[in-house]
Amino acid sequence: MAIDDSGKGENPLHKDTQSLAEQRLGPAGEASSARWYSRGYLPHCDDFRKFQFITFRMADSLPVERLREIREKLVQSDPSKRDPSHVQRVEQWRKNGVGCCALKHPQVAQIMQETLLKSDGARYRLVAWCIMPNHVHTLIQPTAALAKIVQSWKSFTGRWALAHNLELQLGIPGDRFWMPDYWDRYIRNQQHFSKVVMYIHQNPVAAGLCRRAEEWEWSSARFGSQGAELGLRGPT
Repeated sequence: MAIDDSGKGENPLHKDTQSLAEQRLGPAGEASSARWYSRGYLPHCDDFRKFQFITFRMADSLPVERLREIREKLVQSDPSKRDPSHVQRVEQWRKNGVGCCALKHPQVAQIMQETLLKSDGARYRLVAWCIMPNHVHTLIQPTAALAKIVQSWKSFTGRWALAHNLELQLGIPGDRFWMPDYWDRYIRNQQHFSKVVMYIHQNPVAAGLCRRAEEWEWSSARFGSQGAELGLRGPT
């Protein structure tokens, strides 16, 4: 599901968060100049004045784009030379969500959600979030270093999940829960803000996990129009 920045198809559910974006992005909706850095994996923009769209994934997961690439290569390859076990594994990934998907376990998802909410208002403002079976989307405005915020989320939840791997039968392979690093994108303007919130909330719908965004328990979408009081809020 790609993010459309055209501004079409506005969702009334996000009017409150949209006005919050206008407060911080200014009349012209332009973001301030970026400060870029890299830790050897991905480029990051760290700026306390910006809203940040962040995605981080489980260690055994694959992005949809990578899975599609693998499947296309299999289709284009010589059928007589395909490894049946490889084909079966790719199809299993496609049907069940790539990897062990430990975040679909209610206790793991609950711990992840509580961790996101714990520092809301202290180290960042948590605007929107969605916990998927093998990855997490958030939209925040940080008041601390972005890398430290994400590391705190991953460190605590990763240790907890590994410690309860056998008890909850999560099927986590090896001793790593999260994939190294994370993906972030700063919000450019008010329309971009609105589209990112909608993208985050519609993720479980697009994946066929629920019919309406509000039905997904591990998402800010379920707070609806009362989000400003219950956690779906931006900086004041």
